[in-house]
Amino acid sequence: MATPRRIARIAAAGALSAALLTAGGLATASTAAAAATPTPSASRSAAGEITLKAAPTEVKAGEKVTFTGRSKGLPIGTKVVLQHKNGSKWTTLHVNTLIKKGSSFSFENTFKDKGKQELRVSAGNWTSPSMTVTVH
Repeated sequence: MATPRRIARIAAAGALSAALLTAGGLATASTAAAAATPTPSASRSAAGEITLKAAPTEVKAGEKVTFTGRSKGLPIGTKVVLQHKNGSKWTTLHVNTLIKKGSSFSFENTFKDKGKQELRVSAGNWTSPSMTVTVH
């Protein structure tokens, strides 16, 4: 059975919750309006970006492939790792380097398994679009 004191606490908690939800809705609406209006000072650094290229894209098993790429919004010295798709899962290979001055990176790798290798690089929370190297 609810006592008058408990009823008062429940009513106060409900009123506080309603006030917070209303204030949160107003804050969200004003934030959404501000986000919808682009400003010249908006920076893309919060949205890091990384690219990947391979040369050559067709090799014989055991031949070297040189990977290069650039990043935007990622600090110099960030570790970049090579990943390949194994079924539906991305697996990190034992190939890595660091982003150097000029926001670029480069490394080499050889592949023993024949077939199409779907690859990407990962740096921090960012991944590049995937690309394919064919191994004959």
